[in-house]
Amino acid sequence: MTKTLMRLALACLFFLADGIEAQDATPTKTLTLFVSGGFIAAIQSLASVYEKATGFSLIIKESPPTGTTPIAITNRLARGENADVVIMEDWELRKLIDQGQLQKTSRIDLGKSFIAMAVRKGTKKPDISNMKSFKKTLLDAKSLALSDTPSGTYLSRILFPQMHISERLMVKTRTISAEPVGESVARGEAEIGFQQLSELMHMEGIDVIGLIPDQVQKMTMYSAAITTGGVQQEEAAALLKYLSSKVARTAIKLSGLTPVH
Repeated sequence: MTKTLMRLALACLFFLADGIEAQDATPTKTLTLFVSGGFIAAIQSLASVYEKATGFSLIIKESPPTGTTPIAITNRLARGENADVVIMEDWELRKLIDQGQLQKTSRIDLGKSFIAMAVRKGTKKPDISNMKSFKKTLLDAKSLALSDTPSGTYLSRILFPQMHISERLMVKTRTISAEPVGESVARGEAEIGFQQLSELMHMEGIDVIGLIPDQVQKMTMYSAAITTGGVQQEEAAALLKYLSSKVARTAIKLSGLTPVH
């Protein structure tokens, strides 16, 4: 779905939305969210309607879940940056709960994400419809780009070794930090790139080939929780309740994720 079609679909969706009582309010208060890339399209599409309905402006800080970059969610929290809600990959979120950074009882699942492959827009579209074709595409590619987030780690440290091709791919694989893999592919810096479908499907300058084969696919759950240090506990809880509503689930689906009921 193109960005234009997605905006039109969301406009119709919000016109019919019944998940929250609308108010004629100019946002006067704020909620700060740390959100990893796979959920960013969904939360951005929901932000304006939530702000108009509640008077709360959502300050959305897109951040990798982990890594060495200072803007990674784990690093932001470690140095005491303030946030009310965190939305990120579930297994990383659970670690932050164990560390006391997030409230265990507030945690909710929002959407399932799957790994996809993309090429630069207008270039040849390789076949990844089965394992034989997928392996050939990997070996034939002149260059690959992976994220430094869990999907990229899974590919480089688990899947490629299991396929017995990690050594052959190592010399032509780039690990991308602090930006979407699709941007590197769009610039022609990598022939093929892999990331969550929700992070690739709304990017300009690339063509999404599709999901990697089911036999080697890895599902990522995106979940949300309230921080332990936030002062707006009730307001944060209201946002999480909204993210579980029918209108939010529709937006989550349009963003490329599979919503969780």
